[in-house]
Amino acid sequence: MIKLKEMKDDAIITIQVNKTYYLMAKAASFVVLHGMDINAKGDEYFKDIISKDYKDLDDKQKTFYTLVLLLSEIEKKATEEKLYVEREVLEPGDEGFEGPIPD
Repeated sequence: MIKLKEMKDDAIITIQVNKTYYLMAKAASFVVLHGMDINAKGDEYFKDIISKDYKDLDDKQKTFYTLVLLLSEIEKKATEEKLYVEREVLEPGDEGFEGPIPD
């Protein structure tokens, strides 16, 4: 028998997150999203994430949902604490746009 630690059911913790961590979590969500192969599985597969119970989702759906909730909480806190800076960026088709072209 082994012992393991897990959070208590009613535990709520606060962690500090910097921009680098936020960007890493965001990048992880894009990797998971691209690995979900929604084009082959259809829109319903993606919509299941918010309509089904968590326990009924597959591992990729659970991972994506978890990351989206984490990003949402980070963005909510950043908004509440006025930690956003707005800037304009060029989009594909704009004169002078240099960036990755979507495949």
